Amino acid sequence: MKKVVLVTGSAKGIGAAIIRELAKNNYDCIINYNTSLEEAKSLKEEVETLYNIKCLMIKADITNEMEVDNMLKTIEENFGGVDILINNASVDLSCMFEDKTIDIFKKTLDVNLIAAYSLSKKVFNYMKKKQWGRIVNISSTNGINTYFPMCLEYDASKAALNSLTHNLAIQFAPYITVNAIAPGFIGTESELKDYDEEFLNLELGKILLRRYGKPEEVAHLVRFLISDEASYINNTIIRIDGGQYGS
Repeated sequence: MKKVVLVTGSAKGIGAAIIRELAKNNYDCIINYNTSLEEAKSLKEEVETLYNIKCLMIKADITNEMEVDNMLKTIEENFGGVDILINNASVDLSCMFEDKTIDIFKKTLDVNLIAAYSLSKKVFNYMKKKQWGRIVNISSTNGINTYFPMCLEYDASKAALNSLTHNLAIQFAPYITVNAIAPGFIGTESELKDYDEEFLNLELGKILLRRYGKPEEVAHLVRFLISDEASYINNTIIRIDGGQYGS
């Protein structure tokens, strides 16, 4: 029986790459989106055409508990429950320090941290009942040792997500593994569009491989972490950054 994977924020970018990779490897997939309807439709049609899997696309604001509950109810009705949760959805509302507001900070924490906690807690009982489950949080090197005051709330949210990963791994043991992946610069449109060339060249010089990562490379790591081959990997933050150094 195929495993069922929910990937939040998966209509485009890294999330879409994860859906493609897991569909290719025979996982049934749920595409969660909030605003990217056309991208979600296109992705669903693509993976269902190419691979022999079932795929749902569900609109849900993951910061809204009622919408999350409705999404999980729909998944339960169609699949029985969520075997694998990929907490991928994220916002980066970077701006100059003097322009930051409490609302920006709260919004970032709501999406990047609190939603991941809420979803993980909600899928726990199903995984516990089956005595098997995988949770992978998509964090960032910004939560480890790469700091930019213009995105300090994003950095704080990812550091907190790393801490959450460790605590959930302990809480959900022994049947559910909880790990996080911390990408560095990944060459998606949203990652690169708001930075000037001078800044990008400076950051590229800090990457030992002298290139940006590809969304597909993050997806490959996700696929490994949820596989049986990675069953002894737990409570770990894995960097995927080309050997990025400095801040």
